[in-house]
Amino acid sequence: MIVVDSNVVAYLYLPGDHTSKAEALLEKDPDWAVPILWRSEFRNILAGYLRRKILTFDQACDLQNEAEDLLAGSEFEVDSKAVLELVRDSDCPPYDCEFMALANKLQVKLVTMDAKLLRAFPKRTASLAAG
Repeated sequence: MIVVDSNVVAYLYLPGDHTSKAEALLEKDPDWAVPILWRSEFRNILAGYLRRKILTFDQACDLQNEAEDLLAGSEFEVDSKAVLELVRDSDCPPYDCEFMALANKLQVKLVTMDAKLLRAFPKRTASLAAG
């Protein structure tokens, strides 16, 4: 099991430079975990694609549904105190610290491309770029 951030989920569903790495990660370790916040972050990513007219409304809805199906049963609540402790001890924003708090709770790695998270929590994070 690994925790993935919303961008890793987006790389899986929205073709781009990191899609092949996200696909390889899913093949290598298909047991992905996320905090519930991921849904809103993924919707925000889809909104950008909608506004730039890269996706239609129906395509965005389909991608949201596909991602929710993939992560069904793997969404977790995180403890607010744990998140705030991570915020206190780093320069990462609370929404990023939710992913880190979940990785700590589950005692697994967080796979991300977020440079701040990778710098702040090197023992518990792994870069998607590193493969």
